[in-house]
Amino acid sequence: MPGQRAQTTVLNDGIVAIDTEYSRSLHDASHLIVEKGRAAYVDTGVNSSVPLLLDALVQQDLDVADVDYVVLTHVHLDHAGGAGRLMQQLPNAKCVVHRYGARHMVDPAKLIAGTEAVYGKAETERLYGRIEPIDEKRIVIPEDEQWFALNGRPLQTINTEGHARHHHVVNDPQSRGVFSGDSFGVSYREHDTVNGEIVFPTTTPVQFDPAEAHKAVDRIMACDPEQVYLTHYSRVRDLDRLAAQMHDGIDAYVRIAREHEHDDNRSAALRASLFDYCEQRLSEHGYPGDRDSIQSVLGADVDLNAQGLDVWLHRAK
Repeated sequence: MPGQRAQTTVLNDGIVAIDTEYSRSLHDASHLIVEKGRAAYVDTGVNSSVPLLLDALVQQDLDVADVDYVVLTHVHLDHAGGAGRLMQQLPNAKCVVHRYGARHMVDPAKLIAGTEAVYGKAETERLYGRIEPIDEKRIVIPEDEQWFALNGRPLQTINTEGHARHHHVVNDPQSRGVFSGDSFGVSYREHDTVNGEIVFPTTTPVQFDPAEAHKAVDRIMACDPEQVYLTHYSRVRDLDRLAAQMHDGIDAYVRIAREHEHDDNRSAALRASLFDYCEQRLSEHGYPGDRDSIQSVLGADVDLNAQGLDVWLHRAK
């Protein structure tokens, strides 16, 4: 709706985190990169996020004509559901998307069907609304490790296909940062303690690949970043520690999946074990919240991760 005020956080090197307000506050971030009067979005949230993204431009004294790119790390709808509607407002922007995701932005029918398979038709409509297609002429499909420029600022797309086959990250040497989508997991600011941030892998349906997930973390770290900008949620540092957490977490998820591979009610068992794992990790991290507070922040992720591991086990037969 017009007049919505975006909750933004100015970070570093012309980067602004925008709370897309998808699902809840501090859950899903779009990032605006501003370089000498030109701008690019990385991830968009959903249709209802678009007014917030446009307000963030106004807050930075920019106009819709100043946006050159909408970069999608991947086409899951919490990252890309609002891209088509946003592009309708940006006369000069190109949409940069992985080659395996591009066709779904041009014709979202299969993307919507896949989302309905996870959430159901009614919930998909409630969460995401009508997914708008993007004109094929406005889409850029980069090669792995390809560079492009935002008003002279070099940016690089790097394929990281462990979370989804249609996933890449954006390396931004100017900020010593990487926009990671879901390839460096999720880290919610509610869980920050005196020990810093904590990160959990995400294995949402339907393309989790543990070997590629490990490789994705390594490719991100090979950029020698000082910070990573997560979609869920925004900037994290102390990356050596967090990368080790990611590798340990991926292995732990695989162990949990294998432990319950032959259970009669595998889905419920996976969910219970994943929740217990997250609770233990948070306790070791010094997080003081109880199970209800953990559920309020991580419950949806645990549900989706259990579904993703269930699908992975089925595919691995």
